[in-house]
Amino acid sequence: MKSGARMASALFEAPGPRARRRHTWYAVLVAVVTGGAVCWAFLRFSDAGQFDARMWEAFEYRGVQLRILAGVVDTFKAFVLSVVLSLALGFLFAAGRLSAHRVLRWPAGALVEFFRAVPVIITVFALYATDLLRTYVTAVADVLRRDFGSPGGWVADNFASPTLWALVIGIALYNGAAQAEILRAGVGAVPRGQFEAGYALGMRKTQVMTAVVMPQAVRTMLPSIISQMVVTLKDTSLGFFIMYEELLYAGKLLAQNTATPSGYPYLPVLCVVGSLYIIMCLLLSRVARHLAARNS
Repeated sequence: MKSGARMASALFEAPGPRARRRHTWYAVLVAVVTGGAVCWAFLRFSDAGQFDARMWEAFEYRGVQLRILAGVVDTFKAFVLSVVLSLALGFLFAAGRLSAHRVLRWPAGALVEFFRAVPVIITVFALYATDLLRTYVTAVADVLRRDFGSPGGWVADNFASPTLWALVIGIALYNGAAQAEILRAGVGAVPRGQFEAGYALGMRKTQVMTAVVMPQAVRTMLPSIISQMVVTLKDTSLGFFIMYEELLYAGKLLAQNTATPSGYPYLPVLCVVGSLYIIMCLLLSRVARHLAARNS
């Protein structure tokens, strides 16, 4: 116990009386500035009528409720597609980075570092402006409607959107690179004896990775994988910038097109949309905590 205390004192020097007073003044100054900013914002919103009860009346209309629900559905649609594609890319990139062959390891490492470094919004915009993606999605939609009848038409109407796929692919490339690093860390955490046991059974490296090591790595890193899915969910709000009608874009349309006697309900819409995002992220975080507790 004493050795631990000595180590702590060596790593961190306890502040003296003057330093503690200075830190107290810093805390008071930050609290005053933050409180002043909150009060200023509150007064500005109050002067603009944003706290008027009439601002919330719009949410009683069925059309407004359905529009918000449609935004949630479109957000969930982009989220699910992004998660599936990012996990597939994550496994592919991780396999490349763990390969013993430079011809696979170096390009995989370069792709991972590139997509982790480039802001997601830039990737999404680049894909949105690409005629090749728009042409390919349109061609697939035509094939679905022509060759698969009513089910194909439903799939084309709901999923064959260039805007949707620009958002999904852009998000998946970034999060796939992040998931690859998570999986690579999970493989590194697997005891070396698991590799040797697989080789002793006559397995090749590919068989050892797919049948022995990777399942253990996924189980170990599952909370981190799900936590990255929370990032994926929040990234779907970037569809706002390319006019994909997800939850944030639906909120913008409602705020700008719903007039009340007190003005446009920007703050109520922000509260509703923000609350829905928080609820969805908290649900995913709860799943991550549950899995972490079960695996511990």
